[in-house]
Amino acid sequence: MQMDTMEGKNGEYTGTINCQGSLLDLSKPVVMGIINITEDSFFAGSRTQHIDLILERAAQLLDEGAQILDIGAQSTRPGAIDVGPETELERLLPAVRILKEHYPKAILSIDTYYANVAEQTIHAGAAIINDISAGELDKEMIPTAGRLQVPYIAMHMKGTPADMQQRPSYEDVTQEVLDYFIRKRAECLQAGIRDIIIDPGFGFGKTIAHNYTLMKKLHVFHMLDCPLLVGISRKSMIYKLLDITPAEALNGTTILHTLALQQGAHILRVHDVKAAVEAVKITQYMNAL
Repeated sequence: MQMDTMEGKNGEYTGTINCQGSLLDLSKPVVMGIINITEDSFFAGSRTQHIDLILERAAQLLDEGAQILDIGAQSTRPGAIDVGPETELERLLPAVRILKEHYPKAILSIDTYYANVAEQTIHAGAAIINDISAGELDKEMIPTAGRLQVPYIAMHMKGTPADMQQRPSYEDVTQEVLDYFIRKRAECLQAGIRDIIIDPGFGFGKTIAHNYTLMKKLHVFHMLDCPLLVGISRKSMIYKLLDITPAEALNGTTILHTLALQQGAHILRVHDVKAAVEAVKITQYMNAL
């Protein structure tokens, strides 16, 4: 991998990823802010479709300290219906172009599992592919990411968004997810992907117990020597456990972000950038003492 690696306190990966010529330093955790261009996001506060609202949302996220903007155009919540690549492109291409025009230095990530969508949006100015299926839903995705030479976020998901929460089961969820990524990392390297980012896939084909087991053992994934992304913002593992709504789940989200940072998470994918940036600052200060 073309990663400027060195050993951290616990032997975990620390270094940079190449985002279309801009080197993003992951030796300290960074925050990825979510922009959902869909009416079907599970958290209403993240939904936006009009171009002016997209720009407003991006400005807020960047002002609050987001170093990556993750743009998605279809819901991947449990039971979500696939809107298809054509609709995704209709929503994503104008957003990417206007964001690059107004914020040319912003690093844009595209949340898609379609290779064609990824390719066209990368050519339009995006710099990272964020694939919830890790190439399982479109077999051209991993070869495409290798050819485009962009960072690739591979997430673990058991099943598809339509059926993933229908009684998911594992004998040992941590071991199975780790084994999956050992194989997936090798596949990505074989395809020429230089910057591979691992996302355990909290909430994707996992029970509440599976999710918290993965969080408790998150440090295990550092043996992959890849940056580790955690996406738990306002998810059901929080609001169902606490018997609240997604809108009330910021406090629980911040607690889990802190636990993830203590175990060496490199990227937090969040709805609420300000709170996540504060968690990063406090955790980093504690680690430096």
